[in-house]
Amino acid sequence: VVAVKRGTNRVLNNGSAVGWAAKEMLGKTPGSIQAIRPLKDGVISDFEITEAMLNYFITKVNGRSRIFGPRVVIAIPSGITAVEKRAVINSAERAGARTVYLVLEPIAAGIGAGLPIAEPTASMIVDIGGGTTEVAVISLGGMVVWESIRVGGYEMDDAIVDYVKNSHKVLIGQETAEAAKLEIGSAWPQEDGAETTVAGRDLVSGLLRRVTISADDVRRALEPPVGRIVAAVKDTLERTPPELAADVGERGIVLAGGGALLRGLDEKLRIEVGLPVQIADSPLTCVAEGAGRSLDELETLDRAAKAQRRSRSRSRR
Repeated sequence: VVAVKRGTNRVLNNGSAVGWAAKEMLGKTPGSIQAIRPLKDGVISDFEITEAMLNYFITKVNGRSRIFGPRVVIAIPSGITAVEKRAVINSAERAGARTVYLVLEPIAAGIGAGLPIAEPTASMIVDIGGGTTEVAVISLGGMVVWESIRVGGYEMDDAIVDYVKNSHKVLIGQETAEAAKLEIGSAWPQEDGAETTVAGRDLVSGLLRRVTISADDVRRALEPPVGRIVAAVKDTLERTPPELAADVGERGIVLAGGGALLRGLDEKLRIEVGLPVQIADSPLTCVAEGAGRSLDELETLDRAAKAQRRSRSRSRR
């Protein structure tokens, strides 16, 4: 999330311009400030703000010197189009990057989770992010079969908003829905009987009203997005070659991304697909750590970048 002066792409200069503190501003900003999510469904939705955000990061790391711009690795969804890839590279270059490398999110998540992705055995990763869920079977450093669906944490929040609106005639904000998801959300029935209170605008009277929702309510609200994630995993397994499927059967599935922290999601997948499921040690940072570690393989990234440039030049002809 980026906080900018309304009507401009200028990031606020105080310490709360980008990141968690800017996220706290969503839905609460005065008329002169706007809090924006410049990425949606894993791709750029606002080019100017994305460039401003990247420029903010690069300046923070590199200082004001632009003699030598940094090399930048950006993790992208596996379902991204060639035009969207080009947009990512252009935004980073205009923000001051010297060289831009793209790494697919499932590969980065696998590296960050410590999976042996370079070996001739299958590793299956399910990366549930904010805008997309990436499911992939990886072997010998590449994705053999994969699926990218535009379902993630944000869609789960929207599902809770819709449930409260339809069941209680109260409109709550996305941040309130996310807080409820984090507090009592689950994908599998829990026995603690947890409840939470959410506040929003009564759609009938227009006044503030508080309602209490249970963990079962939130689980029912989350069934559609969670069901789509389970379906994507099943579809990927059905398309996996037999030898690699045998490896996945032995090694199981690894969950990464913030969505992996949804209570009971590992249990639901285990029941639905009949395979061992484990959560990565640090699911929130798997992709970022994997992208960082990929910098240790700069020669490989350089070759991939040159191949991408050759492919783009051929397509122009």
